[in-house]
Order: sequence, then structure tokens, then C-alpha cells
Amino acid sequence: MNHSRGHIQPWIALVGLIALSALPLDAADPTRLLIREGPVGWGLVALMAAAIVAAIRAGRSLAAAILLALAAHGGAAMAIGLLPSLAGHTGSGFWALVLTSWLLVWALVTELSEWPRRPGLPGLVLSLLIPFLFGIWLLILWQIVVVVFQVPFVLIPPPSAIGARIATSLPILAADFRQTFFKSVVAGYAIGCGAGFLVAILVDRVSFLKRGLLPIGNLVSALPIVGIAPIMVMWFGFDWPSKAAVVVVSTFFPMLVNTVTGLSASQPISRDLMRTYAATYWQTLFKLRLPEAMPFVFNALKINSTLALIAAIVAEFFGTPIVGMGFRISTEVGRMNIDMVWAEIAVAALAGSAFYGVVALAERAATFWHPSFRT
Repeated sequence: MNHSRGHIQPWIALVGLIALSALPLDAADPTRLLIREGPVGWGLVALMAAAIVAAIRAGRSLAAAILLALAAHGGAAMAIGLLPSLAGHTGSGFWALVLTSWLLVWALVTELSEWPRRPGLPGLVLSLLIPFLFGIWLLILWQIVVVVFQVPFVLIPPPSAIGARIATSLPILAADFRQTFFKSVVAGYAIGCGAGFLVAILVDRVSFLKRGLLPIGNLVSALPIVGIAPIMVMWFGFDWPSKAAVVVVSTFFPMLVNTVTGLSASQPISRDLMRTYAATYWQTLFKLRLPEAMPFVFNALKINSTLALIAAIVAEFFGTPIVGMGFRISTEVGRMNIDMVWAEIAVAALAGSAFYGVVALAERAATFWHPSFRT
């Protein structure tokens, strides 16, 4: 047998398989067992048993990974399918089913994480598959817990309700996304990051600005968005320019501080070498110091990619046209349409993650020479 301390999940899943076969699914009906659900129940037990045996006996096996994926998600589908009839009175067999399915997907992720990363598309797909599985299972567990314990809808709706709301509100969500992201976030992000980068070069060139401006930058960075947003609304009006101004203030100083730090990151021996070649300040800046500062610059860009979206949404709470993600969240909370609020949150999370991913890909292309990207 090929197993180690890191592959204990299949052995625990074996115990769970025995439990879900012997314990009742329904606390109100002790005779309702998984194997009494007919061919579906027996088929799921057999599939889980085959996946557990394959996971215990084989390492880095495609067949084992496929069996684990089918068994884990088959168990999850069975558990979610049983929810309407078991809400409020689930038995121990149901929780053994959920636990066993979770252990099987855990074993699957463990298998996938040990596979060698090949260059190109296969390696990229494998790298994205693991966090995708983790995210899907967070939603599965969220759905199960909310429905089983009958959590009030106003506190937290199940993911199925949020998904249904997204599907039926696509035009509204698209208009809100266009107003908040493409108008406020993109404009404010470009202006704030660009201005912070240029001012950082000026600060690096003029020494007294480094001593005078950076402490002010730290002070402004500590100002709360809820304090800046009403002022910007009074200055620039209720439309997107005021939200873009809040984004500019929020993103300017992280870029400034990171770029100034990056410009100081080059080694003294490298700067001495440039001086021996009689390089001017600008030659040293463009050929040595800015390339060395790129990891710091992209670090600021990644931080600002999520900070900009947060700033724009919060700014919309303090005055906006009747469109926008922040506007929709604030109004729908007042109407107790919590599923719509979570739909907007989901769109914002996807947009922020995609924006961060684009910046990370640009970083990899621009700083491929950095040790952190070497394979």
C-alpha cells in the first residue's frame, strides 16, 4: 500500500462510508438508510468504496483522481438532493455522507497538488482546478448548513437563491457593474496609480520631498473612505467622477510608497557599476532602478486592484445616480432583498478576482526574470 501521513483522508473516509451505510439519514425515521434509497444509494456506496480503494492503493493516478471526483461530487449531489425532505431533522447518516464526500474531495485535492506542474495550458488548468474545487465545496457546505439548520433568509440566503437571483437580474447587475467598474474603478485606478508612480520618481529625485511628502502620504492613507467619500461627492457631484476621485485618493499613496521603496531596492554594487560606466541619473533609472522596482510596483497594482473596487462601492453609499453596485446594495438592504445584495457581492468578488488575475498575469510577463517566477 502506498500511503503516508498526508494521505490519511481515504482511511477516515472508509470509516465514514461504513457509517453512512449503517446510520439513518432522517432523525425522524430511523429506517431511512442510504442503501434503502434504491439503486442510487447502492451505486453511490459502490462508487465511494472504489474511490477509497483507488486512493489508498495508488499515488498520482489519473484513474484514482477521476474516481475521487465522481464519488465526492456524487455524494454532494445526493446530499443536496435530500435536503428538502431532511431540513430540520437530518440524521447522523446524512452528516456521515457529507463528511465522507468532503474527505474524498480533500483526498482528490491532495492527489492533484502532488502532480508535477507541466508548462503551458495543462499546468495552468491544474493550478486553477484546485482553488476552483475548494470554492465549489465552500458553496456546497454553505448550501447544506443553511438549509439543514433553516437559517432565516434575511440573515444569509443559500447559494441556490443567490444564483437564481443573478440569473433573473442580469440586466440590472450589468448596468451596476458598468457604472461602478468601467466608469469609477477603471478611471480612478488609472489616474491614482499613474500619478502615484510619477510622483514617486519625483520624490526619489528630490530628497526633501521624501522627507516631507511620505509622512503626509501615510497620514492620508489612514483616512477612512467613509470620511473622504462625502467630501468628494460635494466637490465632484453625484455621478461617477466623485467615485473615481475616491479611488484616486485610495490608490495614490500605496503606489507612491511601494514605488519609492522599489527604487531604493537596487544593490549598491549595481549602482556603482552604472557609475563606472558614466551612466546619467536617467540612464540608471530606466536601465537599473525601475526594472528592479517592478516587483514593488506590481505589488502596489495588485493591492490597488481590490482596494479600488472597495473604495468605489463604499463611495456610492453617499450619493450616486440610481445605478451602481454600492447604490444597489444600500437600497436592497433597506428593502430586505438580501439575495440581491449577495448577488451584487458575488459580482463584485468575481470582478475583483478577475482584475487581480489580469494584473498578476501582466506582472508575470513583465518580471519573468524575477526569482519567484523561475521554475
